[in-house]
Amino acid sequence: QVQLVESGGGLVQSGGSLRLSCAASGRGFSDYDMGWFRQAPGKEREFVAAVGSSGSSTSYAQTVKGRFTISRDNAKNSVYLQMKSLKPADTAVYYCGAMPTGIRGSVADREQYTYWGQGTQVTVSS
Repeated sequence: QVQLVESGGGLVQSGGSLRLSCAASGRGFSDYDMGWFRQAPGKEREFVAAVGSSGSSTSYAQTVKGRFTISRDNAKNSVYLQMKSLKPADTAVYYCGAMPTGIRGSVADREQYTYWGQGTQVTVSS
């Protein structure tokens, strides 16, 4: 079992930057692809970015491509989301999730994820 705890959210002005972290505990962190999703009030949880188990492959939603960067450090059991040029539309609760590597399914599909953190709020003011 994997436990995930997000941190790093907060209030930032439009155009600013934030770095989210997700710390994993439990066994087998390197056996999971990791993803970041977000959920704004009244909306469904949507895919933001994902990184493969080794860290060599990444995937981004079109809305964040070029502004966000996902990375992981398997030695520290952590995954990160560096967010730049933030917009008010990026305001949401951000969740990290763990998806068993090698299964058939898209990293952008939240149904493929086995474990989730509790989320961290990101608010971007205009």
